[in-house]
Amino acid sequence: MKSVLSRRRFVAHGGLAAGLGLAFPHVRAAQEPVLGQGDFRYRVVPGWGDLGAETPVNDCHGLAVDREGHVLLFTNETRNNVIVYDRKGRLVSKWGREFPGAHGLSLVVENGREVLFLTDLNRHLVVKATLDGRILDEWRWPESSGKYTKEDDYRPSWTLHLPDGGFFVLDGYGRDYIVHYGPDGKFRRIFGGAEGGIVHWGPHGGMIDRTASGADTLLIAMSDQQHLLRMDQDGRKLGQVEMPGGNPRQIRRHGANYFVAHLGDNWPKDRDCRGFVSVLDARLRVVSNVGGTPPVYGDEGRLRPMAHQEEVFRHPHDLIVDGEGSLYVAQFASGRTPPIKLERV
Repeated sequence: MKSVLSRRRFVAHGGLAAGLGLAFPHVRAAQEPVLGQGDFRYRVVPGWGDLGAETPVNDCHGLAVDREGHVLLFTNETRNNVIVYDRKGRLVSKWGREFPGAHGLSLVVENGREVLFLTDLNRHLVVKATLDGRILDEWRWPESSGKYTKEDDYRPSWTLHLPDGGFFVLDGYGRDYIVHYGPDGKFRRIFGGAEGGIVHWGPHGGMIDRTASGADTLLIAMSDQQHLLRMDQDGRKLGQVEMPGGNPRQIRRHGANYFVAHLGDNWPKDRDCRGFVSVLDARLRVVSNVGGTPPVYGDEGRLRPMAHQEEVFRHPHDLIVDGEGSLYVAQFASGRTPPIKLERV
């Protein structure tokens, strides 16, 4: 009788594969499809980061990894705006109820201490905080710049940080200006916007990228414009990289490679599109599309239109790579799903 009952339980769980998956989670993970091409191929880790109703998410916007290897998520769920996970997706801590427009998250090291820069679209501000949520400073709309008539026109999406402590704020949901603050936190200059040749919706996310010549430049994900834009610190355009078929929302560098989160295929024309993640080499040429079609360059050297290929992602918004090479993807308007972790194959 015992053997019959055991067999019934075994069959009810789906036979050998499911039975092994329940006892050995890594077996189930190994059954996930391989995503991407070439040297950058990944498998999804099922169930990572799902903390249930006690720690909900809404739109998952910003990601960071601290020196302890913890993954930090910034979500516009005001019961817990910042969720800190360990690498297995378990809860370490959570804080924040004051960011209804939670969007950009940047982790910066200042004099050996890690701090966070957060942007809030609804409150029109940038905040600096400790990793456990103590507010250190804040910057509201740059009224003195003369570019805004009211606070509501300013909706900062992300911050980009210079080695000297200065930083730039991208007004990606407002008027597409880029605001520069010095290491002392004081306003220095503003550029971009319509008169600077930046089309709305444009500068969404980005990073400070040091070129081979040693210059610290702004490398910006130009979302609906479907390209990456490189500018110098005075706002002069240095070049752009076309991302046809994508919608680059954020770009991160890990080692010699760049990783780009595409919100969707030709967004906003198709708002039900799934999206994918591109991996670029040091020359900013796409070498892998995780969850997307293989990159193809024509005889003229132009990248042909890309698209999602696997039903894995739903509006990738930010991403981060940890010290082990695993990829984490935060998604916008994805049905309140937690970040997706992908292990490199």
